[in-house]
Amino acid sequence: MVQRKASRLLIISTGAGSLTPEIEYRLRTLFADYLIIPFDPTDDFEKLITPRARVVIAGGDGSVEFVVRKLADSKHPLGILSLGTFNNFALALGLPPDIDKQIVIIKKGRPRPITLGRVNGTVFLEACAIGLFGETIALGEAVKDLKYGDFAAEIGNVLAAKRFRYELAGDLVGSGSAMSLVFTNTSSIGSRLPVSDSKPTNTYLEFSIHAGRTRTDIAVRALASALLMKHREEGEGQVFRFRRLRVRTKPRVRVYADNIFVGRTPAEVMAQVSALRVILPR
Repeated sequence: MVQRKASRLLIISTGAGSLTPEIEYRLRTLFADYLIIPFDPTDDFEKLITPRARVVIAGGDGSVEFVVRKLADSKHPLGILSLGTFNNFALALGLPPDIDKQIVIIKKGRPRPITLGRVNGTVFLEACAIGLFGETIALGEAVKDLKYGDFAAEIGNVLAAKRFRYELAGDLVGSGSAMSLVFTNTSSIGSRLPVSDSKPTNTYLEFSIHAGRTRTDIAVRALASALLMKHREEGEGQVFRFRRLRVRTKPRVRVYADNIFVGRTPAEVMAQVSALRVILPR
């Protein structure tokens, strides 16, 4: 017997920090006309749905990012119910933190094209970070996930990070020395560290020339986020917009797509316009 494919799918990440039994019950009730499955990165959920099926992900940062990467370049409209700790991507899209308001948006909103970043072919939602800032974000993920082996390796990378020479070509041309280069698609990254004014609804990425230039700068951004509840520092410095860049460094430096290590420089960073349609307020 051939199973009919679903035109609507709700994926629930049962490990999301803000998901309670009450919220899960409400989601299953309000989305009763959807096929509902648990989030499992080892399962191919696309085989369960039609080519243009609406997909809703209810989960934390990791599960949302996984589904967005999976659906990049597809025809699936995506709804996001953010139940994570930081929710940088959802906030940059203008989605409210309140789950009830997010549900209303999915029910009454409309799909709009958004921009995703790519570095050497790997999709990123928040940022491509080269050098120290990338090492710091990876360290934060290891701490959050309590993976001792990853933590030990990542803290070693942070401590070993050194200043490097860089050259930019493409939409921006320049050179200099830095501890980090950060190319952003959202206004905050990692543990909600403020970096720019970028939004996925823009048709470009941003290069913040001062973000992560020193270890002190990263510490100040973390303080602004965690203690002062400020989104960005005054006098942030110059921010440049671009769609495609080529980055070379000497020596070669580690490159991250969000918290994913994707190799070392050289790197090609690009804004992939209309890479996905996300359900946003009308």
